[in-house]
Amino acid sequence: MEDFGNLKPARGNFLGKYLLENGDITEEQLDDALKKHKEGKPSRGLLGQILVDLGYTSEEKVTRALASQAGVDYVSLEDYNMDEMAQSLMEPEVAKRYQAFPIGFDSGKLVVAMAHPTDIIAIDDMRILTGYEIKPVISADNEFKAALHNFLSRTQDVESEDQEEGEGDELVTTEESAERPAVQLANVIFNQAVAAGASDVHIEPQEKKLRVRFRIDGVLHSVMNPPRRLHPSLISRIKVLANMDIAERRTPQDGRVTMRVENRAIDVRVASLPTAYGEKMTLRLLDRYASLITLEELGLSDTQLKKMEKIMYLPYGFILVTGPTGSGKTTSLYAGLAELNSEEKHIITVEDPIEYRLEGINQVQVNPKAGLNFASGLRSILRNDPDIVMIGEIRDQETARIAVESSLTGHLVLSTLHTNDSSGAISRLGDMGIEPYLTASSLAGVLAQRLIRLLCNNCKEAYEVSREELSTSVPDFPLREDEESIILSRPVGCIQCSKTGYKGRKGVYELLINSEEIQKLTLQRSSSAVIKEQAVKEGMVTLRQDGLLKVRQGLTSLEEIMRVIV
Repeated sequence: MEDFGNLKPARGNFLGKYLLENGDITEEQLDDALKKHKEGKPSRGLLGQILVDLGYTSEEKVTRALASQAGVDYVSLEDYNMDEMAQSLMEPEVAKRYQAFPIGFDSGKLVVAMAHPTDIIAIDDMRILTGYEIKPVISADNEFKAALHNFLSRTQDVESEDQEEGEGDELVTTEESAERPAVQLANVIFNQAVAAGASDVHIEPQEKKLRVRFRIDGVLHSVMNPPRRLHPSLISRIKVLANMDIAERRTPQDGRVTMRVENRAIDVRVASLPTAYGEKMTLRLLDRYASLITLEELGLSDTQLKKMEKIMYLPYGFILVTGPTGSGKTTSLYAGLAELNSEEKHIITVEDPIEYRLEGINQVQVNPKAGLNFASGLRSILRNDPDIVMIGEIRDQETARIAVESSLTGHLVLSTLHTNDSSGAISRLGDMGIEPYLTASSLAGVLAQRLIRLLCNNCKEAYEVSREELSTSVPDFPLREDEESIILSRPVGCIQCSKTGYKGRKGVYELLINSEEIQKLTLQRSSSAVIKEQAVKEGMVTLRQDGLLKVRQGLTSLEEIMRVIV
């Protein structure tokens, strides 16, 4: 709880009177808090924080009282629509020094959220630096800290790493920012995307505006609408960084650049596409040195984890991870490789792109222009005496055949395939021309997966659902026989989760083990539905069942499972 710098602790009389008159606290509660305030405990002797810690009132009500005393407006930053133009007027070092940052404009004044709104020196300095009269406002301490962190995260300078072609190119400097709005905008987009944990950035020209959207936790969010006039120069700026042809606007192009953001190396894959209103650009962000998650952290149940570990430690065999694009298949493979990685094992991967750098593992980047594709790379890998091979994706018959045959000749082969569920992988291999006897002999198991958003722990809301309601909407929900109702959780939205109600993602899984019965069905060319039915009889938990169990655990919402899994 802030003390606003030069306001003395004796303001307790005003604060107590204000809260009493508003009916926020009782006389008894104020007496109790004043007694502890006099004793100097707890909470550094601040009366407002003592009242909050004792549960007598909320931080928002105390902050409103302090705002009234200081003669400034109270603002809820959770509900405030931040103005990008206003935020571009202040450098991060200034915001950090004064614990203040701009949020918008009001009657020609720059509205600045401040931790110390009575600091006249800071206000005067910010007026000189920005060229605007300053209107200080305050908000609840937890909201202010979260919003200030977000502001600082997305306004740090970004630099590009040294490229293979030559010297590195700095994305933006402070001097450039003042003169080149497109460079400054590129800086803001990259920083904000990294701070938000976005996997993709979409820069989309519309008829009268420019739209920038981020894909966060698998869902697109519109984050800003910069001036339409900045579109050509913004696209050109990113093209230069990604070694693309800035003069060619009529055909699609691909490029890449490695950026340094907040001391993190971020690989950015860039793709441009001509549209009716100009070039659309999509940026895929990959943190190549991000900390890897382990098999235990993936979200597998105890039973699934034990089965997965069992097949991964087989001396040879073929393990597939399936799911649509963006379902976390590669992350699961990396978690498995990290588990298997040791001095005794020789592990080689062939990938496009290399999403994470793994210590002790030989990783090969596909390069079609040089004639290095998955099939040719895999053939070369097998001549280098590997124990374990990871193929980024099975894309064609040749790659599939080499992978299957390799698993039958003493190699453990891991790869991904685009199918909707685990049993569909067996049918898909057949469609690609792999004989059933090869699939039946080589396949160890198939892990199908999806990514679901996790509820924000700061704002999720518990609610009760009756058995009757669930039987209508979700008849297969895992209720015990003695349960007539259950407590579930749903999203609300707060500043910590960008008002989405969700923060972070976790996988839901379906693990099919290639048993003798499933091998027989494979040899008989049985449909994926028949194979799935047999796997369920043998104890396989389906994607939907695993998702509903995570709803029951309070990790996610029913709506999220219905959105992701049919």
